[in-house]
Amino acid sequence: MPALDYRNQTILITGASSGIGASFARALAGRGSNLVLVARRRDRLEALAAELEQAHAVRVIAITHDLGSGSAGAFLSSAVATAGVRVTGVINNAGFGTYGDFVQEDPDRLAEEVAVDVMAPVQISSAFLPGMVHDGEGFLINVASMAGYTPTPRMAVYGAAKAFVLSFTESLWAETRASGVTVFALSPGATSTEFNSVVGTEDATAGARMRTADDVVATALAHLERPNPGPSVIDGSANRLSAAIGRVISRRRTTMMMHWLTDPARRNRSAAPTATSRP
Repeated sequence: MPALDYRNQTILITGASSGIGASFARALAGRGSNLVLVARRRDRLEALAAELEQAHAVRVIAITHDLGSGSAGAFLSSAVATAGVRVTGVINNAGFGTYGDFVQEDPDRLAEEVAVDVMAPVQISSAFLPGMVHDGEGFLINVASMAGYTPTPRMAVYGAAKAFVLSFTESLWAETRASGVTVFALSPGATSTEFNSVVGTEDATAGARMRTADDVVATALAHLERPNPGPSVIDGSANRLSAAIGRVISRRRTTMMMHWLTDPARRNRSAAPTATSRP
């Protein structure tokens, strides 16, 4: 891939009002890219757009939309057409998780989780990737997670959703390799964002050492700028090691290990894990 001219890009970022999405926005605006920022929280989104336009003299369009409402691709495609912009890059970053035993979860909340974490990336990719392939340039980054590499007890739907995003995106990478478009999945591990507050517990990241949103974005952009980027990239050496270990131990052992790691009793020290509950 030729060197990316960030100053000649208009990049759509979902989940842009905070965390990794906001970090992507600041990093790309700093490189001279125009942006289309998508999130639910209008006040934060418009404040970020104003900040970036003033600081970097780029055009930033703020679109308020709930990606859990369905038809995200059609809505955003229409919105950018109305704004008169051509999107050259997409970062599907929006997502959230739920925590707890599946049988106790709210079915409506789980349906929303699937809509945001699975359907929205598919719909948005479907809306914008064909145009990039037609033009022979552009990029698509879908944010997966380390949770996509293993079964994730107590976050069963989130882990499965991110496994879908990982597999889906790697397949798109293979399909588009000769098109001139760069496609890859980005898998962060525990990251210092609002993720745990949305989930409602620190147990969601099992007390892991946090990376920063800027760390994750630096990993993604370094991968994007490689001459021949692969289908996915994992942020952080410890996370890459964890994924490698997961490929050589049994699924049974991996699942039991994750069940133990996400056990709130382990973190709260309110009860010692039993011999049968440890991996």
